[in-house]
Amino acid sequence: MIDVLVAGGGPAGLAAAIRAASAGLEAVVVEPRATPVDKACGEGIMPGGVAALRALGVRVGGRELRGIRYTDGRHSAEAAFRDGPGAGVRRTELHTALRERAAALGVRVVDAKVHGVRQDEHAVTAAGLTARWLIAADGLHSPLRRALGLDRPASGPGRYGLRRHFPVAPWTDHVEVHWSPHGEAYVTPVGDRLVGVAVLSRDRRPYDGHLAAFPALAARLADVPGATTVRGAGPLRQSAHDRRAGRVLLVGDAAGYVDALTGEGIALAVATATAAVDCLAAGRPEEYPRRWARVTRRHRWLTAALVGAAGRPAAGRIIVAAARRAPAVFRGAVHALQ
Repeated sequence: MIDVLVAGGGPAGLAAAIRAASAGLEAVVVEPRATPVDKACGEGIMPGGVAALRALGVRVGGRELRGIRYTDGRHSAEAAFRDGPGAGVRRTELHTALRERAAALGVRVVDAKVHGVRQDEHAVTAAGLTARWLIAADGLHSPLRRALGLDRPASGPGRYGLRRHFPVAPWTDHVEVHWSPHGEAYVTPVGDRLVGVAVLSRDRRPYDGHLAAFPALAARLADVPGATTVRGAGPLRQSAHDRRAGRVLLVGDAAGYVDALTGEGIALAVATATAAVDCLAAGRPEEYPRRWARVTRRHRWLTAALVGAAGRPAAGRIIVAAARRAPAVFRGAVHALQ
């Protein structure tokens, strides 16, 4: 019998499989999409995420990120990372590196999709495979979370994300966050002549309409054709009643998601996947929901606070001004989110 069956071959699912294989467990990933898998994300990996990937034996290239800069188009504030650089990495490159590491450890990937789960006190069956445990890593709008009755409606207006790349030389070694009354734009260097620009907003409009809300950024990119098509995701906020249902454990975005504002997606994907596998390896699956709450608590609180502030009038000017006037506080917040 398989030890750990993983539904979903994105970063969280592959991280879980890598951790399981490293612990001597047989791990099988069920994933219908061809490698590499792309998706709408900011592609900035915080230093904590880089360290977490390195602990799994996964090293990525891309561009070094030295910190975070906030700007409202007129004023800016920036803070350097204290714990080493982050990395701006194309999602496809990250996925390839994770898939190669999993393959090197003997992880088998099955081309299929998990539509439902049957379980008893001894085993769980999905996609025609039977395992001792199933890790659900099937994404933001997790079908398994819904099928298991764990989906909980999120409160408040939904936020959505769109991302596109532009073939220009990066003008900064920071993640640059542009604020406007309509949302935020994130500029992430991901190559020698490639930057990703992701926008987050409650408004539903075409990408170019979002970009127009950031005049300084739009002017810089005015004559630059997009290098990739626009990808979208949302609504971003998702919640779950619990992170475990019998022999099924939810990790990554499937376990719940606040927002992409702080860029901790990869770090959290690896942290929750690692926590789940470690609980299974120790024979203590009942401890996982508490471990999940502990490893995600800081992120959930800080991100929820920033998203709440971002929804207020003139939020960008207020946040940037506060960061300029209290640089030590801003540096502390950036450090806490590393």
